[in-house]
Amino acid sequence: MGSSYKVHFWAIRQRTGRRKPYEVRWQVNSREKSESFTTKGLAESRRSELMQAARRGEPFDEETGLPASELRAQLQSITWYQHTRDFIEKRWEGAPAKSRRNFADALATITPALVKSEAGRPDSRVLRRALYSWAYNKSAWDQAPQPDWHKALDWLERNSVSIVDLEDPQILRKALDALGKKLDGKPAAARTALRKRACLSDALGMAAEAKYFTTAVNPLQSVQWTAPRTAEEVNPETVANPRQVRRLLTAVRDQGDRGERLEAFFSCLYYAGMRPAEVIHLQKSQCCLPDKGWGTLTLRGGMVRAGQSWTDDGSAHEQRSLKWRAPEDSRPVPIPPAFVRLLRSHIEQFGTAPDGRLFRTNRNGLVQESGYGEVWAKARATALTPEEVATALARRPYDLRHAGISFWLSSGVDPAEVARRAGHSLPVLFRVYAKVLAQSQDRANQRIDAALKEWAEPHEL
Repeated sequence: MGSSYKVHFWAIRQRTGRRKPYEVRWQVNSREKSESFTTKGLAESRRSELMQAARRGEPFDEETGLPASELRAQLQSITWYQHTRDFIEKRWEGAPAKSRRNFADALATITPALVKSEAGRPDSRVLRRALYSWAYNKSAWDQAPQPDWHKALDWLERNSVSIVDLEDPQILRKALDALGKKLDGKPAAARTALRKRACLSDALGMAAEAKYFTTAVNPLQSVQWTAPRTAEEVNPETVANPRQVRRLLTAVRDQGDRGERLEAFFSCLYYAGMRPAEVIHLQKSQCCLPDKGWGTLTLRGGMVRAGQSWTDDGSAHEQRSLKWRAPEDSRPVPIPPAFVRLLRSHIEQFGTAPDGRLFRTNRNGLVQESGYGEVWAKARATALTPEEVATALARRPYDLRHAGISFWLSSGVDPAEVARRAGHSLPVLFRVYAKVLAQSQDRANQRIDAALKEWAEPHEL
């Protein structure tokens, strides 16, 4: 709906037996509107106000029936802080726990910058904690915020800019400047800034849909902003070769019972190109492990750690579908015989959790990043030379996934098949593994050169 200058007024209608018997009626572009009053004088005064606005040439909003000046005054009373609370309430249901946490993180960064005055401003850390842990966490709303948070939020309610002020590029730029910095004023990571800008855009988009702005366009589209550069490409220095991977996995196994339980865990990252969340969720029913030959892992989701405050059931982890996939989608990944034997041995030695998970703590809990990260750090210090340890080589367990996918590409596997196994789209694969693909293309060019020379005439050599 939009606005219209086509407005028609009827005479005041009296309806007996009503608490407010006098009704003002008017029509905006064929849409009928009405307001009721207790006395005829109030009704006549209201009708006169509306008619004067029409005579001044004001457009009337088709949905609310109000003249532009009144609608604008109403919107002026809605603050950015109030709107973001409405945004959280609307988006909470159905949003993954990690997305809820990301919304809170982004808005807790942006909102303190969008204030009319700095007088009496509370401590920045207290204000951020009040926003992140209470104002933007719907699961906490059934309890009152603690006193210092309550005081900080009261100040924010009084000083938050109006939602319509966000149409001003100078005000909007304050939000963009804020999301590019950490609490200590240092530049935020590029990925973090881009994620927070996406949340800002979503919140402004919801405001545009609600007709809070003079146009139905998201005002962020009219503000120039240079996105921070992100290092999406895999750094070849982090990619371990097969010999180095074997040394690392051996160093994991040699750490006793804890390491033996995690050898197959880390192998999933390398040999199947799995994400850690997918490995944590892996169940025996997803594994086809024949006595001989290649096997298959049929991946159907992952366990993502979001924190107890953000999940519906209060658990720290939330089961999710495969990344960028529909809930019912699966991803079959062929695995080589050596890895098949390792998984069979792992199941024989350690069994599974009651729900069928291959990897678990001694109490059948989910494997934690802090736990396997500690084992990986020890393995890296043991398996690599001091010179290698000082580099970025296999610094994170996730680098095993990069190493496995890079090995597939360098082995000549068709990129489309690599993308399918890794759970990537082809454009993402080419973007993330651009340097690895460039190395593979160089080797392919050398082979083509050699073949051409075999068929060249003597005078062409």
